[in-house]
Amino acid sequence: MATSDLPSSPRPPQESLIEYPCLFPIKVMGTRAEGFTAALVSVARDFDPDFDEARLELRESRGGNYLSVTLTVTATSREQLDNLYRALTGHPLVKVVL
Repeated sequence: MATSDLPSSPRPPQESLIEYPCLFPIKVMGTRAEGFTAALVSVARDFDPDFDEARLELRESRGGNYLSVTLTVTATSREQLDNLYRALTGHPLVKVVL
């Protein structure tokens, strides 16, 4: 059967496994540089104005060259999280976002 012979039906919208609003942790890794954490906090606040720095978790790499920062934001929608991930991955100090 050719692909064109298959019945076309629109895909149903994918249901989210996340119930919004919720606290959502995002792990960001980058070179341990001056201003790295402050830059991440600034980006987080662009998407979560009430972001609480007290929820930051920091972990240095064994050699001390890299820093892992867990940002726990209040997620309000899939779109907000997608935009936050894009902003973080596009930041010049960021190497990986999980």
